[in-house]
Amino acid sequence: MYKVIGTKKSRAFRVLWMLEELKEDYDLITAPPRSDIARQYNQTGKIPALVDGEDVFTDSVAIMTYLADKHHALTAPAGTPDRARQDAETCWLLDEFDAILWAAAKHSFVLPEGKRVAQIIPSLHTEFERNAKTLTNRLGANEFLMGNKITLPDLLAVHCIGWAFGADFPKIPDQLKDYSNRLRSRPAFRAAADR
Repeated sequence: MYKVIGTKKSRAFRVLWMLEELKEDYDLITAPPRSDIARQYNQTGKIPALVDGEDVFTDSVAIMTYLADKHHALTAPAGTPDRARQDAETCWLLDEFDAILWAAAKHSFVLPEGKRVAQIIPSLHTEFERNAKTLTNRLGANEFLMGNKITLPDLLAVHCIGWAFGADFPKIPDQLKDYSNRLRSRPAFRAAADR
């Protein structure tokens, strides 16, 4: 059985959702960032971490990629053109969504008050808005980002859209809201949220 170290209100949720989609058993060890428990699994204290037998993995997207590859689900096969396109979408989401949200969080509450630069927040909102329009165009009329089946980039995108909404990022396009709401209604998402 897998062990996930982290909290539901963090990037660990992506891992929990993926495990629910995969129908894999896991235990959640609730540990906030930089806690003693988190440092037992990652010396930096960052969450999430995943324990699989003797192995410990860190970074939410690395964990998700490992799980998808191991279980041959929610991903295109490694070494295929579809996987290259999927990996490109994942990297784009990390660069253009996740990184912006994390920068806003750092300058809102993570960094010590004297190190925060509140003036950066409006420009991060503008950049996110531009990227949300790009993602809307990429989604197009598809049900999922990679076409007709849910994959790792969908879990990442929906988590980021929820994060943006919770952080009061303005102007999330209606199509992305609908896409996010549809995926958030999936039984696996609900099971992870209710855990």
